[in-house]
Amino acid sequence: MTWSVSSFITLVVLFLWRVEDIAEANECAPVHLQQAFCSADVVIRAMVVGVTVESNTIKYDIHQIKMFKGPDRVIHAIFTSSSSESFGVTLDTNNEYLITGQLNPNGRMHIIMCDFIRYWEDLSATQKKSLTRRYQSGCDCTIIPCSSLPCPVSTPDECLWTDLLLADGQSGPQAKNFACLKRSDGSCTWYRGMAPPNKYFLEDS
Repeated sequence: MTWSVSSFITLVVLFLWRVEDIAEANECAPVHLQQAFCSADVVIRAMVVGVTVESNTIKYDIHQIKMFKGPDRVIHAIFTSSSSESFGVTLDTNNEYLITGQLNPNGRMHIIMCDFIRYWEDLSATQKKSLTRRYQSGCDCTIIPCSSLPCPVSTPDECLWTDLLLADGQSGPQAKNFACLKRSDGSCTWYRGMAPPNKYFLEDS
């Protein structure tokens, strides 16, 4: 009887571990907007004007307001999975978003819930301004998320993102007000604000 109870407890623990692993696998790691910008094929500001379910896919018709990064054409629709298990995204019609995503082989813009998708009005003034040029200029830098101390920086071209030590890291000061930019000596550091960087940054050299 003792062996049976122990085995049952072991199985329960293993099951809970497995559930936790699956849950973690289905979670999206927080990402700084600069990281999302640099890794995306497309970054646009758009209004969702319609939605259609096509088989296992949702098609969002959009009015593209501004393209910050992407192909030399207007994007009229965005596609995502209709299943949350496949990281499908739910967007509200008649709402304006900043949307990052990828182009699939047929040229369609595809998004998943791990992409950076926010209501445009929720972005800070610095984030909006940085989409035009600043984030692109920092794509040679690497932003290292720090969720628990210690968080070492291993190379000079890295910026340590410590907002994640807070309750809501993506609303922290580095996320809202900073960009990680490369200086003239090849190292990277956080730069605050919307004014042009000084002469020590490559963007201004």
